[in-house]
Amino acid sequence: MSGRRRSPWLSETLRQELADEAARLMAEHGIADFALAKRKAAERLRVRGGALPSNGEIHERLAERQRTFEPDAHNDRLSRLRSVAAHAMDLLAAFRPKLVGAVFDGTATQSSAIELHVFCDSPEVVAGALESLGLRLRDAQRRYRFGRNEIELIPGFEVLLDDEELEVMVFPERGSGHAPLSPVDGKPMRRASRATVLALVASTDP
Repeated sequence: MSGRRRSPWLSETLRQELADEAARLMAEHGIADFALAKRKAAERLRVRGGALPSNGEIHERLAERQRTFEPDAHNDRLSRLRSVAAHAMDLLAAFRPKLVGAVFDGTATQSSAIELHVFCDSPEVVAGALESLGLRLRDAQRRYRFGRNEIELIPGFEVLLDDEELEVMVFPERGSGHAPLSPVDGKPMRRASRATVLALVASTDP
């Protein structure tokens, strides 16, 4: 089947349609990866070629969608995830945990995981601390971009805490002041302290 449009550029209307569709896929199908959401949106709208919407545009559409459709349910879900995040941060206080990503910025979906950055030169020490809490671990690795041509593979662990998925990524001690770049806007990721998370919980509680 031929594509709906094949062009080195896209009309503004079509870019908006693609951004809306990608945001819908992220919200309804639990897609967390912007690139995958864009590809699937382009396939569904039969668009081939052209500059796809930016991650920032999709992020804005996702936030707008969550404000528009069932905002109370979204706020309840967000408060729940942030409360579990604060609990996890208390348990991992020795590693100076910071909350990042969708749970922090407010665009978490029903299937979003809580992502924490902790700081320790030995991932095994973090693993031992998690296991001492009776949590079952799965090894995890994630690629983070720190510069235009600087990508690092960061180790971590996935656990289930209070029936929510928690990703604990272990950065070296020196990494506390050097945040990776956000996939949304390419700027250093915003990292929230436990005090900030508790304030966010209070702001979304009924």
